[in-house]
Amino acid sequence: MAGGGEFGFIRTRLAPLARGHPAALDLTDDAAVLTPAPGCQIVVASDMLVAGVHFLETDPPEVAAERALRSNLSDLAAMGAEPLGYLSSIAWPAGVTQAWRDGFVDGLASAQDRFGLALLGGDTTSGPGPFTISLTLLGQVPGGSALLRRGARAGDDVWVSGTIGDARLGLEISRGALAADPVLLERSRRPSPRLELGVALRGLASACLDVSDGLIADAGHIAAVSGVRLELQAGQIPLSPQSRRWLQEAPGASLVTLVTGGDDYELLFCARQDCRASIERLGRETGLVLTRVGLVADGAGVALLGEDGEPLETGAGGFTHF
Repeated sequence: MAGGGEFGFIRTRLAPLARGHPAALDLTDDAAVLTPAPGCQIVVASDMLVAGVHFLETDPPEVAAERALRSNLSDLAAMGAEPLGYLSSIAWPAGVTQAWRDGFVDGLASAQDRFGLALLGGDTTSGPGPFTISLTLLGQVPGGSALLRRGARAGDDVWVSGTIGDARLGLEISRGALAADPVLLERSRRPSPRLELGVALRGLASACLDVSDGLIADAGHIAAVSGVRLELQAGQIPLSPQSRRWLQEAPGASLVTLVTGGDDYELLFCARQDCRASIERLGRETGLVLTRVGLVADGAGVALLGEDGEPLETGAGGFTHF
């Protein structure tokens, strides 16, 4: 490897990402030493991304890095956590160039500086491929305040932030299946973790997660863990102007494609009906569109209801690894 081998790469390219964080120990030791704020709990989230599965093998290295870190930060947002730092374990494929590695590190630097965290440690190795990165995100919450998937109760409202389906269309643009649109492409390549919203939902949301596998599939996770049924109204699903245009103009276009596409990284959450005014105010304060899309009911599973009140067929509901 150029630049002094593995340890030279760590010293010259990765160590600067520690940004002087005391827990990182300049990346010179085998582990980080992290002290949370008094009265806080540590929130840990780990996720692995594989080229050809979670991002395209043709994606630029900066895009792959930003997508990896941003999507992992969304797990902290879903728990209402403030980010503290992260660990990265990278398996470089054989033949990768120094320029590609440098571009990847530049992407990590851009994303971590955007969201105020530092690299605390990790590992690097190489193999036959594909390129694989595993990130472990560390955050903190005041004791007992973490947002969980359990807690939704019959009568609660179901809300979602932002718009749904843009990332799926952005992926189709990357694949060359749709005409270019910079907004949709950006939504797919550089998702926006809703960290500020997650923190603000402490004490308001009865259950929460981020939409990564698809709105229907992820709603099903809340339903399963909380032991309830989520009834979503198809006509209330928030869509961007680009997605609405696609629905109107593309042959065979279907809302089901958008609600099962995944990678939106918006927050789906439940809250008591008497919290409506507070949540609407929160939307104004954060500059996010927060949309009430349904209700929690007794029962099990998820139903996407059409205008006639009948459930629409949604298949598996979203992405699954197996």
